[in-house]
Amino acid sequence: MTVMTQAPARPQSGSTFESLNPATGEVVGTHPVQTAEEVQAAVARAREEAAWWGGLSFGERKTHLNAWKTSMTQRLPELAELMRLEMGKPVGDAMLEAGLAMEHVSWAAGHAGRVLGRRRVSPGLMMVNQSASVAFKPLGVVGVIGPWNYPVFTPLGSVAYALAAGNAVVFKPSEHTPGVGAWMVQAFQDAVGRPVLQLVTGLGATGAALCRAGVDKVAFTGSTATGKKVMAACAETLTPVVIEAGGKDSVIVDADADVEAAADAALWGACSNAGQTCIGVERVYVHEKVYDEFLSTITAKAAVLRADRDGKIGPITMPSQVGVIRSHVQDALDHGGRAVVGGIDAVGERFVQPTILVDVPEDSLAVQEETFGPTMTIAKVRTMDEAIEKTNATRYGLGNTVFSKVNGMAIAERVRSGMSAVNGVISFAGIPSLPFGGVGDSGFGRIHGPEGLKEFTYAKAIARQRFKPMINLTSFDRTAKADKQLAQVIGLLHGRAKKR
Repeated sequence: MTVMTQAPARPQSGSTFESLNPATGEVVGTHPVQTAEEVQAAVARAREEAAWWGGLSFGERKTHLNAWKTSMTQRLPELAELMRLEMGKPVGDAMLEAGLAMEHVSWAAGHAGRVLGRRRVSPGLMMVNQSASVAFKPLGVVGVIGPWNYPVFTPLGSVAYALAAGNAVVFKPSEHTPGVGAWMVQAFQDAVGRPVLQLVTGLGATGAALCRAGVDKVAFTGSTATGKKVMAACAETLTPVVIEAGGKDSVIVDADADVEAAADAALWGACSNAGQTCIGVERVYVHEKVYDEFLSTITAKAAVLRADRDGKIGPITMPSQVGVIRSHVQDALDHGGRAVVGGIDAVGERFVQPTILVDVPEDSLAVQEETFGPTMTIAKVRTMDEAIEKTNATRYGLGNTVFSKVNGMAIAERVRSGMSAVNGVISFAGIPSLPFGGVGDSGFGRIHGPEGLKEFTYAKAIARQRFKPMINLTSFDRTAKADKQLAQVIGLLHGRAKKR
């Protein structure tokens, strides 16, 4: 049966929405819901600014971006407090997030010239008379759709790299953290004096409008389901996308691991930011030789950890996520799992207490689907082969962590994920020179590092003739003698197997 539904009302100019404190429900700020026409106008303004910004040298852009970074750093406590109010994370965690983001702004600004500037490449023996070079040019205007869980660090991983590459940017922050986004955009305009970085605010329709507004690329961070909608909207205009979507990251603990360090890292990776981290720990696979020690260590640590307004764990930012967390915990318990810490009663209205589940079947929701809360499953494995097989048995492939004194690198190499950390947790995210992104349902494309700079460019190749060729191959005046000489050259170059 087909059910006819009324189309949602088109947003009118002048409409607004409120951002709320997830810990209290109090209103933090009121922001405009911008229409498709208003989004298109922002993109048009950005297009005008892109001509100026893209015409600057890498050094000039570096100066502007460092001025922006300095301005934000000097007001970091103000930004951290706003993050606490809108997103709910403790101020200390907000400061850590913002500090790491400043490191990325600095790296992108300082390395763009080396990564993207014109460089010579070998023309090969067949084209030895040519000088060959390649440079990476800005696309023009990049649309960035940011998440709420890391409202500074994550969007700046796209915004700063796109700007450093010479693009203007139109940024739509999450409707849960629009004030944080507005703060960063205003700081840029105050520091640079030009609206190269534009802000649009609103709900899902505003993000869809940005996809259709004629930008040259869209960078999206969010759920896999929403990422598919972004791709569908961008496909209408053949707008390329980079998608950083969900994860179901694991920690693998080998028999020779530092169990204390592994337990401490796994608990922080699962429960920091209230578990609302795409690269957070959701599954743990522990070698049977150290399983009991690991489980007793982590449960003792988790038992004294609390989520509340003044605790080290903040509230669940998006109210609908509480239901998802509850359903995953309940499904695990219904299928034979046990809660050694927390459980179904740990899932409150705004806060979720740390929950550790064991004996959970591998096909349960808590193992296969992204929970996005301060929970984890812990399973005993006989070998590292088994741990790797189970780690790879989901549709996600974002990040993972390995604890092993001897075999950490070898294990990490076999994990199907875009990133891995060895004897640390999510450390790859804090290293600006490393690319960040996943495979499978975790998305595609990369932010951060040289790959993140190139993500917002196109390659411009130039071949310049240095002297006339001995054999003119690109002419209708080419003779039979020239063809014979060409065949001889090809035979000399490629006709004999090379010794290893």
